Amino acid sequence: MDRKIKYMSKALKEAEKALEREEVPIGCVIVKDGKIFTKAFNMRQTKRTAIAHAEMLAIEKACRKLKDWRLDGAEMFVTLEPCAMCAGAIAGSRIKKVYFGAYEKKGGGVESQFDILDRSGMNHTVEHEGGIMEKECSEIIKKFFKDRRK
Repeated sequence: MDRKIKYMSKALKEAEKALEREEVPIGCVIVKDGKIFTKAFNMRQTKRTAIAHAEMLAIEKACRKLKDWRLDGAEMFVTLEPCAMCAGAIAGSRIKKVYFGAYEKKGGGVESQFDILDRSGMNHTVEHEGGIMEKECSEIIKKFFKDRRK
């Protein structure tokens, strides 16, 4: 199995956990040294804070686990294109590469609206690739919002 599919599938499992808790279904895994290092899902409603995005929670766990703010060599797999806040944290934590599933046309901080990870003014630029399992990642979010409107 392609490693991008393998890890994005794990991120989708995290998104499903968010869905079970009536959170926006976004999941994230951080891979280091070829293994899942941390994983998280969106918890803004549960934690009642705007910064409890899946990416932020996964980065925080990884930093605590490593006892360092630098996540050199780590890769992130997230089901939705990171927002500007998350993209800034990704660059700040020195993640090597981000793979994301669905594009976030309204507020994507990687390609759709902003190109934060490519900015030469940042201390660290981050490689990125979107559209990994895009259909599956997009469907879970679309279904969530469709069900909410009912």
